[in-house]
Amino acid sequence: MIDYALNKLRARDEVSDTEEAVLRSAISHVMPIGKDVTFVRADVALTSSNILIDGLVCRYRDMANGERQVTEVHVPGDFVDLHSFPLQRLDHSIMALVPSRVAVVPHDALRAITETQPHLTRLLWLATTMDAAIHREWMVSMGRRSALSRVAHLLCELHARFAVVGLTDGNSYALPLTQIDLAECLGLTAIHINRTLREFRLRKLVTFRSRRVVIADLPALQDVAEFDDNYLFLDKRPR
Repeated sequence: MIDYALNKLRARDEVSDTEEAVLRSAISHVMPIGKDVTFVRADVALTSSNILIDGLVCRYRDMANGERQVTEVHVPGDFVDLHSFPLQRLDHSIMALVPSRVAVVPHDALRAITETQPHLTRLLWLATTMDAAIHREWMVSMGRRSALSRVAHLLCELHARFAVVGLTDGNSYALPLTQIDLAECLGLTAIHINRTLREFRLRKLVTFRSRRVVIADLPALQDVAEFDDNYLFLDKRPR
């Protein structure tokens, strides 16, 4: 059920059999979520957090003019709102971009983990700090990267994050998002996204069709993006 989440943690450190059993037993139930359904709302008191089992979800803020800004996309294996455990509410909402499923972990179970499993607690803390690192990188994209570099960076990031949990096929991965979804992630218009993807095709870097990304030249795409995966902390070391 949470194999992707365990893959993500084990890419950074060892997870013992006992820790795996504790994390699995912390799950109260699995919740299916329909496409475009907001399942965590801003400023609502929360008593549980969610591990994404399959699908794609995003954190977002609604603007006064009706537009939406996505601040992070979560892939299977992500503990999408672990930070709600200490905060008890969020300042943003979380929505399924496609039909998804999450494993629900009550905050009482997380509290027990912090009191009895110090190493597992550090690994979960690592997960929240990686989310913060991804947020910072997205801020750099929004503020300083060109549209071409911005889109390239997101495609490189998703490739790296999908690869960690075993959801890539070489340099290809499923991405069942629309160009409007990508626009909301990157602060661009859907027309701009379309032009950028066409430019990638002309350069023979990437094709994006039939809900799948195929990267023809990953090093070249990384050059366009100025992509450095250091912020994803993919090195395995004791925590």
